[in-house]
Amino acid sequence: MKSKSPVIFSLSAIVAVLSLLAGGQAVLSQDADDAPNEDAATIPFALPKSGPFDAADIKIDNNEAIANWFRSAHADAAAEAFRHWDEDEEIKPACAACHSGEGFRAFHGLDGSEPGVIDGPINTGGVVDCGTCHNAGLAEVTEVQFPSGLMHPVQGVEASCMTCHQGRTAGVTVSTAITDMDLDTPNPELRFINPHYATAAATWLGGYGAAGYHYDGRAYSGRFFHARPVSTCNSCHEPHTLEIDFEPCLTCHQADSMQDIRISRQSYSGTGDTSVGIRADIQANAALLMDQVNAYAKDVAGVPMVYDGTRYPYFFADANGDGVIDESDGKAVAYNAWTPRSLRAAYNWKLVISDPGNYAHNPPYILELLYDSIEDLSGPLGVDMQSLNLLR
Repeated sequence: MKSKSPVIFSLSAIVAVLSLLAGGQAVLSQDADDAPNEDAATIPFALPKSGPFDAADIKIDNNEAIANWFRSAHADAAAEAFRHWDEDEEIKPACAACHSGEGFRAFHGLDGSEPGVIDGPINTGGVVDCGTCHNAGLAEVTEVQFPSGLMHPVQGVEASCMTCHQGRTAGVTVSTAITDMDLDTPNPELRFINPHYATAAATWLGGYGAAGYHYDGRAYSGRFFHARPVSTCNSCHEPHTLEIDFEPCLTCHQADSMQDIRISRQSYSGTGDTSVGIRADIQANAALLMDQVNAYAKDVAGVPMVYDGTRYPYFFADANGDGVIDESDGKAVAYNAWTPRSLRAAYNWKLVISDPGNYAHNPPYILELLYDSIEDLSGPLGVDMQSLNLLR
């Protein structure tokens, strides 16, 4: 019977076993002299090599930015902006570019696909994730197309903002829909054209971007240029919290809040009150325009309407004028007595209110759209425009 040879362990193997027992890491297949440099190794996750540990003690360089983003609207996975397609279990390609990071990257070809199109639906459950704005390929996007057809030059992360805050339609959409129609004859084929939501970029570019319906013979203010340091979206908006720091505004403006800032010594709303912010003028004129849209529907088109901002298409029929939305088979009846004149005015009104920050993004352009729409409806309503004392 042959005796067994003694088992000889190398020093490196012994060290490796002891290291493993202690909760560390070791490479058993190599001698100590041949082991890779641990400092140069890539560690793909931010966890300590052994425990116990407290997650709060793990240092992450961009932890604050991640936490800020997580609390922002861009990361609100429970919001309608990201849950709207849950029943369908997929996001339509036409919507996916702005309602999921995956769709955004597909739209711009950042995932290796053809840019400008989204090939197939996108999975639900996503948000505007880190890769939407921090993808390295975003630097290659040099221009963004707006609904008006404008190709606007962009740099870096500006492409993200401009892609998703431009709206879905433009004044040309309305012009095309009402071509060759009598201005004041209701047409049941017309449907409300929605500018979409959060249209800050469209507002900011003004007449240059042509988001609003532009009346013939009128000139419109272009892109709203602020003071030189305020030249991009990130100049005002913290990119992760999306909040605005009011303090820099005080360098040039005297006000208690952004809403109180006034850029003119004139009153545009006819009140003569210049002690309030320009936002107050915009709100007053928007309210007046909405009153006129309703009056026109009742007195000129002959079919009263009710506006409900919580459900599409927002404008509904109220044939008997009782202030209650008409229903058919248990469903609300969309307003179907649009005339070209009422449709373009309602479109401009909706564009104005779709940007809550319009008073900062481009107040001259907003006031011009409101004035021209009010003036256009005043004719058939028999309203003396001069008596309103508005300024354009």
